[in-house]
Amino acid sequence: MKILLWLVLAVALVVNISSSFVIDDNTRQALVSVATGVIALACGVTLFVKREKRT
Repeated sequence: MKILLWLVLAVALVVNISSSFVIDDNTRQALVSVATGVIALACGVTLFVKREKRT
């Protein structure tokens, strides 16, 4: 599950960064950016919560 979360996080970050260069329509670019940002934040929070505890 962690590997899938890392993969989704990486893809969301790449799409978020590249969307400003590829998409010309401002509304569509904003929607893609917000959606991928929410996905990246959700993956990051889930990975933080699921981390192994150190003793």
